[in-house]
Amino acid sequence: MDDTDDIPDLDSLRDRTVVVKLGGSAMADRQLLRTFAQDVARLHRAGVRLVVAHGGGPQINAHLEKLGLPVTFTAGLRVTTPETMDVVRMVLAGQVQRDLVGLLNENGPLAVGITGEDARLLTAAKRLAVLDGDEVDIGLVGDVTGVDTHVLRALTDGGLVPLVTGIGRGTDGQVYNINADSAAAALAAGLRADHLVILTDVPGLYADWPRRDRIVECLTVTRAAELLPALSGGMAPKLESCLRAVRAGVGRAQLLDGRVPHALLHGSFGTGHTGTSVVPDTPPTLLNTLNTLEDDTCASSPPRPPSSSVCTTSGSGS
Repeated sequence: MDDTDDIPDLDSLRDRTVVVKLGGSAMADRQLLRTFAQDVARLHRAGVRLVVAHGGGPQINAHLEKLGLPVTFTAGLRVTTPETMDVVRMVLAGQVQRDLVGLLNENGPLAVGITGEDARLLTAAKRLAVLDGDEVDIGLVGDVTGVDTHVLRALTDGGLVPLVTGIGRGTDGQVYNINADSAAAALAAGLRADHLVILTDVPGLYADWPRRDRIVECLTVTRAAELLPALSGGMAPKLESCLRAVRAGVGRAQLLDGRVPHALLHGSFGTGHTGTSVVPDTPPTLLNTLNTLEDDTCASSPPRPPSSSVCTTSGSGS
């Protein structure tokens, strides 16, 4: 029996738009990458319009270390000097993306690699990190200020899967490193996607960190916003990205454990680990009904904030 035999009929997803952020362990393990590629191919055959945004943190770190350059993160974001930016650009667009395109295309002529610079897909502006309430300059890190989706729509209309590298150019002419989670959220918002999936290295958001016995399965936008200031490290930009996407009209944003084979299929259909979802604020009448459920899987009440400000994954994917 194939480990995806319990996946329901995919026809119900036809013509839906799904944006996936690929990063972390799912990129470091070749077998996990192959199962991810199989999931993409299966969803594509079912008529799902897929866009994949990717990171490449470990590969960037390895190259920086070879060059004797520092690897530094602040508030979950990579500190990006001009020298670091050169490495980010080269590794993400020249190495990581090429490898991923080749792997996805083992399942058919599906994937096309582009960066946020291509066709002015992503316009960026300098972003400051927030650490302990203070703004910190972290170099050439960008926040997406504009998305021109025409190239993505042309590719998906043509039956292709765009694979997007989180690099964007500002109106000042400067090229910026864009956190892959943020890039995925911006793409999902620009496309008004039905679903944003962020593959990460933990099962989801822990309800009572450092205890790991309970995952928050669902948060409304309001409760996610209340919880966000208590987070730090890599989880903060991930939850922030989910929140931004849903506020901009995306139907659902989901954090999934990318270390689980076929996480994309199983998590999307609830046949395996479903991670943590952020959804629009629920109408009060429905919310009252949900709050009576024993499992409280999508209640309006947030988990108790972590006793320390640490509820993290590893640093940013890019």
